[in-house]
Amino acid sequence: MKRIGLLSDTHSWLDPLVFQYFESCDEIWHAGDIGNVQVADELEAFRPFRAVYGNIDGAPLRARYPEDLRFTCEGVEVFMTHIGGYPGKYHPRIRPLLKAATPRLFICGHSHILKVIPDKELGLLHINPGACGIEGFHKVKTIVRFSLDAGRIFDLEVVELGARGRGG
Repeated sequence: MKRIGLLSDTHSWLDPLVFQYFESCDEIWHAGDIGNVQVADELEAFRPFRAVYGNIDGAPLRARYPEDLRFTCEGVEVFMTHIGGYPGKYHPRIRPLLKAATPRLFICGHSHILKVIPDKELGLLHINPGACGIEGFHKVKTIVRFSLDAGRIFDLEVVELGARGRGG
């Protein structure tokens, strides 16, 4: 069993509360728009780390992380990208990729809108953890935690880190 901490859209600013809430996590996954190498370095130093680059990420992060990441964790096939859309409104680049090789868990960021939606048509769970940085139109910084074991996704929690400003 693994406990996963999921975040997105840090935009070069990492809320210190992330470390408190991800203390119980085995891995941290970032769904893009990391912002700078320092944020990635801090997260990598804290826990095993998987990430994709986002549309604001420059050459150093694009060299370090892929645009799309497919992997299996605890029997759950995962597909993570930054700009992905959501069930019924997948991004045109993503829709054929999901249909060709449907994962059990599809993760993306970009919209700054927290969404956890089962896609009954494709038989997957879609998660967008919202945004936990201080840039963007979101009002509340959010992250997500969940567990994976033997092909199951469970114990999903949404954590609100406070208002978008630095002070929380």
